[in-house]
Amino acid sequence: MAKAAKSLPALARLPSRVELFRLFSETGRLQLLALCAEEELAVGELSVLLKDSQPQVSRKVAGLRAAGLLEARRDGTRTWLKAVSEVLADALVADAIAEGRRLCLKDGSLARLPRLVAAREEQGRAVFEAEPVRTSVPPSPEHLAHLAALGPLLPGHALAVDVGTGDGLLLDVLAPLYGRVIAVDRSRAQLARVAERVAARGFHHVSLYPGSYDDTALLERVDAAGGADLVFAGRTLHHASRPAQAVQSFARLMKKGGHLVVLDYLPHELDAMRTEGGDVWLGFPSEELRAHFAAAGLELVGEVPIPDVFHPAGPDAALDWHAWVALKPTGASVTSLKQQLL
Repeated sequence: MAKAAKSLPALARLPSRVELFRLFSETGRLQLLALCAEEELAVGELSVLLKDSQPQVSRKVAGLRAAGLLEARRDGTRTWLKAVSEVLADALVADAIAEGRRLCLKDGSLARLPRLVAAREEQGRAVFEAEPVRTSVPPSPEHLAHLAALGPLLPGHALAVDVGTGDGLLLDVLAPLYGRVIAVDRSRAQLARVAERVAARGFHHVSLYPGSYDDTALLERVDAAGGADLVFAGRTLHHASRPAQAVQSFARLMKKGGHLVVLDYLPHELDAMRTEGGDVWLGFPSEELRAHFAAAGLELVGEVPIPDVFHPAGPDAALDWHAWVALKPTGASVTSLKQQLL
């Protein structure tokens, strides 16, 4: 019987009207539900927004979860909560969320929400703003010439955007292949190191952009160039406070027929990555990335598991690295575009 109940639609699993009225009689539950209808939030974040203790927040969450109004997702030691979208069609639930939203507007918790979400990225910024250890740029590897020779084989190779360039290592791959490269990073300390690499390599067609991938100024620069043939987000998405919106920002930088590569981690439980690397999210399941691509109007071309021998050192060496490749449709079929890549 339990399995049969779980297979019912979310609306059909809602408790009786009497039980819902009992749940909604506590204003704190109304506010919590309203906030989780706005944004996926962790228990600690709800505690900050509502200025309530975590045990009290957990108590209110338990009742809403038991009623089928909230769904939870584990991410390491954190539990993320959001309103079950299907139940929003219920008139009583919709009224409860509207009242909770009114209360959140009144006490300022809704106004604090954007600042709280933005603060998710602060630890990562602090990590990368720290002055990097100065090391000499290694001599130009011979494979730069080989990569340059392969450039004409790419469907489009006018402009690539390296999102979250970090120490600029990817530029040794992109610069020989593309006529122009824009390296983007919010950390000026990191960009100073990248500038040394660019100068040492003689990459005169590589420009540095100190800012975020969703800056209007960057979009205008890329648009003026006709859009990007490639946007490469290398181990960047797990630092984004809102990954879905980040993917949409990547998509806006792409020209039709352009490609997006997201190189990141599969789900893991190494919580030390939050403190040591400033990670907001502990990896992504493939189905989540597929949903983000679809919402951004992109089509998945393929996935590439990254062999462990390709990342043998560093705090993330034990994690499963994975790449997802998507394209911005031109109207041609996905099959024909895949064939161009083979």
